[in-house]
Amino acid sequence: MKWKEIKIEFEAENIDMAQELVSSLLYDFGAKGLVIEGPDDFLCEAQEEKLKENPHAVIGHLSDLWEGGDVAALESGLAGLKEREGIQSRLFVQEMDEEDWAHSWKDYFWPENIGGPFVVKPTWRDYQAAPHEKIIEIDPGMAFGTGTHPTTSLCVDLMSRHFRARDRFMDVGTGSGILMVVAAKLGAVQGAGLDNDDIAVETAQKNIRLNGLDENLFSVKNGDLTGGVDARFDFVTANILGPVVMVLMDDIRRVLAKKGRFVCSGFVERDQGMILEKMIGTGFRIVETKIKESWVAICGEMV
Repeated sequence: MKWKEIKIEFEAENIDMAQELVSSLLYDFGAKGLVIEGPDDFLCEAQEEKLKENPHAVIGHLSDLWEGGDVAALESGLAGLKEREGIQSRLFVQEMDEEDWAHSWKDYFWPENIGGPFVVKPTWRDYQAAPHEKIIEIDPGMAFGTGTHPTTSLCVDLMSRHFRARDRFMDVGTGSGILMVVAAKLGAVQGAGLDNDDIAVETAQKNIRLNGLDENLFSVKNGDLTGGVDARFDFVTANILGPVVMVLMDDIRRVLAKKGRFVCSGFVERDQGMILEKMIGTGFRIVETKIKESWVAICGEMV
């Protein structure tokens, strides 16, 4: 299968905010498998030196049905970001095979601690774990989520402190399924992942198997937010974009058990007040808020 690789290099005063806005724009166009690049992501393995010439960029992949008119619309969206937010950007489009993309980025993905005892280990890397470490085997494929983004570590940190053994768990927008595996290792008795991307569903199911989870108890299905979910859960996570979190909260009470806890992330500090206001108005008591590199995660308990 052929894909269009859409690479948007950008410059902005607030890099994290720009990254979120550019990512959101690509999602709106149906991009799959977002990859975030920046100067810190390219290390010279022999010398451990950062290659500073690499710009900040967001890369998305769209099917080969994506046409030139869509390019013009995307350029218009980027022009709007420049006018409203001062984000300077450059757009690059190239055609590539799925297999080429699936392997090209693997050189930059190494085992990494993502919070507490949890270490994400790519399946193609060797790693000797310390006695206290919990290893999460991951092959992201074309799904969003290698586990190394600050929002993932924020979610893992809040889960590590506020997850209760034997909680029933649901992850909305599960991507590669990392948070499902974390929940299982924290003692979840049941897990459900939802994603509206067929590639993510397939990848998360694969990662569930890689980590030895019982597929009768931990499963992933295609779904839009909480649509079609009839069960109730003790702990729900949503590491997605801020506007999507706002929409999700309109329906969150229906799937949360009494005293259920909700961790959300995927937005930056400037959106924190809006998200907190919505959570409190929905009926949450705010348990904890954490910030990392301008990204925010919030844990709330339904009252």
